[in-house]
Amino acid sequence: MTYDALIPVIRRLALEAGDKIMEIYNSDDFEVKMKSDDSPVTAADEAADKIISDGLRAAFPDMMLVTEEQAATHTTTGDTFLIVDPLDGTKEFVHRRGDFTVNIALVEGGVPTRGVVYAPARGRMFFTQADGQSVEETGAFDKTAVGDLSPIKVADSDNAALLVVASKSHRDQATDDYINKYAVKDMKSAGSSLKFCLIATGEADIYPRVGRTMEWDTAAGHAVLSGAGGAVVRFDDHTPLRYGKDGYANPFFIAYAPAVELKPA
Repeated sequence: MTYDALIPVIRRLALEAGDKIMEIYNSDDFEVKMKSDDSPVTAADEAADKIISDGLRAAFPDMMLVTEEQAATHTTTGDTFLIVDPLDGTKEFVHRRGDFTVNIALVEGGVPTRGVVYAPARGRMFFTQADGQSVEETGAFDKTAVGDLSPIKVADSDNAALLVVASKSHRDQATDDYINKYAVKDMKSAGSSLKFCLIATGEADIYPRVGRTMEWDTAAGHAVLSGAGGAVVRFDDHTPLRYGKDGYANPFFIAYAPAVELKPA
């Protein structure tokens, strides 16, 4: 599997999944079920997962696949794999707030190297090109032809006036305590993996996450941020966040533009 072969496939599958998600999002009603960990799941999660996983398995049958909605994939092990969150931000979806995303990433040697993040209700799409540079696509999102692309790059952050982005659904005192260590000019809330993309485009400087996430929540956004010059590190010791961990659970982490002077946990 080459990057040149991978990128058009994951871009197209993200768009196809996004169309299905929006069809359900715009319907009069949809059922919300609760999974064993008390997180919500809808028909949109399941339909998007089928589109993406079927497409990836057809295109890259020899590549290990991990996807949120298929528990059987959570016991596989390896450091190189495709990883999918077909609908990140289900709570945003359920409350019709728009900040939900489709996420597909390639992890190699424990590092997310390529990925796509598509926010269908926001009309924003970010992905890494084959050469590793991250871009934002604008236009009609034709599934067979890539539209206008703008290379994206993290901000040259001003540590005296930082722009912080934090979770909409998972804000807590521990997060606020850490944010208060910085000189903050403005703070915005965003759902799902869009937070990584806002740093990648220079719309924010830092996103601290003091709370539970899984690798499928973060891999695609991490890849996009890396391809824009940013980084994601563990909250406790500021070492790079790695993938392929036991159970695919993440520790607390910080996503940031490298000009930010990180404060200790």
